[in-house]
Amino acid sequence: MQWNRRYVVKSYVRNSLWLMPFFAVVLYWVVSSITLRIDGWLLQTGQIDSKTAFLGLTMVGARSVLDTIVTLNLSFLVFTFGSLLIAIQVAGGQYTPRIIATTLLRDNAIRFTVGYFVFTLLFTVRTLTRMGGDIVHQFNTFIAIALGLLSVVVFLYLIDYAARFLRPVSIVKRVGESGLAVIKSVYPESTRPSRSVKTFARPVSPDRLVTNSGASGIVLAVDLDGLVALARNANGIIEFVPQVGDFVAADEPLLRLYGGAGAIDDRQLRAAVALGSERTVDQDPTFAFRILVDIAIKALSPAINDPTTAVLAIDQLHRLLRRVGLRLVSREEICDEAGEPRLIFRTPNWEDFVHLTCTEIRHCGAGSIQIMRRLRSMLENLMQTLPPHRHAELRQQLELLDRTIEEHYAFPEDQVLARIPDSQGLGGSLGVQAAIETITPKGDGRAE
Repeated sequence: MQWNRRYVVKSYVRNSLWLMPFFAVVLYWVVSSITLRIDGWLLQTGQIDSKTAFLGLTMVGARSVLDTIVTLNLSFLVFTFGSLLIAIQVAGGQYTPRIIATTLLRDNAIRFTVGYFVFTLLFTVRTLTRMGGDIVHQFNTFIAIALGLLSVVVFLYLIDYAARFLRPVSIVKRVGESGLAVIKSVYPESTRPSRSVKTFARPVSPDRLVTNSGASGIVLAVDLDGLVALARNANGIIEFVPQVGDFVAADEPLLRLYGGAGAIDDRQLRAAVALGSERTVDQDPTFAFRILVDIAIKALSPAINDPTTAVLAIDQLHRLLRRVGLRLVSREEICDEAGEPRLIFRTPNWEDFVHLTCTEIRHCGAGSIQIMRRLRSMLENLMQTLPPHRHAELRQQLELLDRTIEEHYAFPEDQVLARIPDSQGLGGSLGVQAAIETITPKGDGRAE
């Protein structure tokens, strides 16, 4: 199977909720066959009396217990799926629709819980249907009861887990963790402020151009190792024209080939690029920033008006931006083992990340002192902790922040208050007191 098809299948498996119940059905067939043979062997050898031994359940009692377990698990399944649909609607409307595939549907706790309910339901139904006459399958009934009791515990755990999982702080933290992982994979090298990055002379014009011959879509991921290997074997250079996350229409340029790479088969080259309908976090470092910014600006909208949630999103953006600032993000050439450039692969630079983090939040949160203070705290902290060559863009954002405050706040007291950095947004009394003392002359009763 080609690399891009394997990637699409892998992504589908990670984002599909229905596959776990399917695997639960397969597991049910295996476990059920084993337990039925064990139960039959116990009955044949006389180690368990089918009527009274082991659990001591009669036929009426066993059927009553099994019916109860079936009803419970059916109710659990209906409630779980109904709650999940409501959670998807609420999360997509209050936060951003982009967390549905990247966070909700990928959550293993929800997927395994649904699979467990399906497994318990099927196992109990199978045990119930095999009872006939005076034979009570005591061993299978015992397992079904144990599964039923555990399903109650699992359901209570799911309620508690869902209540914690859907909190804003949990959502933004998960997105932040995904962003840290992709930043580490896309930018493996640390920044080198002491010396310039070595660049290679590129050919003026390509020998051949490869276009997107398939359906239009967004670039989800690229097989970098595969393209480097192809270029090395052909003794040439491959240039990937778009960036991961860009939309590529049909017949648009996809790859430029230089030198011996011009002889590579187009099918091999196109197979190294996965296209889809929705961006993923796998190789797209800016997508995690995009999700967090969307959460922040939606929280700042007049319909929701929740600046505290926006501050939580800025906390994670602060965390991600520091990680990017400590990485080498300007190198576009990928070399082979011999150090020869084989692939030109463009990724977002430092300025892209800073603008993505600050611009929209500054515009949408201009009227919130809480947002102004939290943005200033982030920018000043990054200037203190990142190398000097990262400061120019941060300094420009601070200037834009000051101009935004001057434009939106008419009272001098509010302007001074908005310029005080606060990692909580508006949570420190010391900052408020400092603003009052700056504006109010000594001796004024308001300063008391």
